[in-house]
Amino acid sequence: MNMIDCHTHTQYSMDSEADIIACAERAADLGLAAWAVTDHCECDAWYSEGHYKDKDTIDYFDYRKCFYSSLEAVTALKEKYAGRLNILCGIEMGQPQSEPAVAKMMTDDKRLDMIVGSVHRIRKEKDFYWIDYERMTMDGIYDLLERYFLEVNEMCRMDCFDVLGHLTYCLRYMKQRNGIEADISRFDDIIADSFRILAQNGKGIEINTSGLRQGFGETFPNLKYVKLFRELGGEVLSIGSDSHTVEDIAKNTEEAADIAREAGFTRLCYFRERKPVFIDID
Repeated sequence: MNMIDCHTHTQYSMDSEADIIACAERAADLGLAAWAVTDHCECDAWYSEGHYKDKDTIDYFDYRKCFYSSLEAVTALKEKYAGRLNILCGIEMGQPQSEPAVAKMMTDDKRLDMIVGSVHRIRKEKDFYWIDYERMTMDGIYDLLERYFLEVNEMCRMDCFDVLGHLTYCLRYMKQRNGIEADISRFDDIIADSFRILAQNGKGIEINTSGLRQGFGETFPNLKYVKLFRELGGEVLSIGSDSHTVEDIAKNTEEAADIAREAGFTRLCYFRERKPVFIDID
């Protein structure tokens, strides 16, 4: 099987201490067909703390430092591992719909091969990691989720990323920590519209495997939505571990490939110089 991992974090992400050289060695040892470093860069926290008037929803600032440090390190790694490992210089771009000017600054950087577009927090809210769901009613939770999927839809209308990251991230912590099972099928029309936009523009989604090893029990998104993307004309499908440690690189890739096959995909995709490269799953 042609294994790829196109969503990984290293020491240049604020929530990871994974040594980037050790990560590269691990990816090389696994024989990955492609390995992308996609360190965090939240568009709505690009500047230092003093830039922002409303700081209550932001837990970390100055992501521009993460961005430039990561790109510099990965660019050097490409030369070091040339011929041994197919390294992709990527970024996980958070909330571009909130700060399109910052998103453009990132996309203008020609060192980037691949951009994963994600929504970790919606306007006027904290990251889904920090929300206290026990204080919320189910009506409040569904309102939060609707706003999330609408902002994802808004992001999908922007030409600033290549692959939509972990679509169902919004469910992770309410289920893992609080056991809250929310039925997102009520938002399937919004999700389908997002998928149509991505498919029409040659963009894709990822199967993010982190939920399989973190107690959620499913990939982000699950088979239902990967299949829906395919039915709506989607061709670009990536796999990402969302690893924050060396050991988690490419974890559960085989299960993700099984989901891809069951959804009707025969190829996986990564991006080189922001252009899609397709490889057979087997």
